[in-house]
Amino acid sequence: MEDLYREVILDHYKNPRGHGVIEDADASAEGMNPLCGDEVAIYVSFEDDGETIEEAKFSGRGCAISQASTSMLMEMVQGRTASEVSELSKDELLEEIGIPLTPIRLKCALLGLGVLKVALHRTKGTPLPAEWAGLDEEFKVS
Repeated sequence: MEDLYREVILDHYKNPRGHGVIEDADASAEGMNPLCGDEVAIYVSFEDDGETIEEAKFSGRGCAISQASTSMLMEMVQGRTASEVSELSKDELLEEIGIPLTPIRLKCALLGLGVLKVALHRTKGTPLPAEWAGLDEEFKVS
């Protein structure tokens, strides 16, 4: 089963979903993992209700885990509200990734989720979970 997940990760890395930039995005943030140099920028546009994510895209560079997990995340958040995404647990994303990760790889896998949560926190005032506290100062948010 792990081989299947590895194939899915490689597919997301080679053919990322939601890759690109949304000009005039409603929310955006950039983050970097200083341990390995992975970089992710996330852009979000909302539907007319101002809460539901109409489109989410990302750009960046880094290892297969950081880029693939952010690609998976873009699919996961499409159509969800900012509040729903603020409650999205890291375990939910890790379950989607589906393979065990070392502590260093865990930071790679969760980079996109942290950047997205900070963008929504700063833009929509969604709560920032305790595990992400302090990240809003680390990430450049526009």
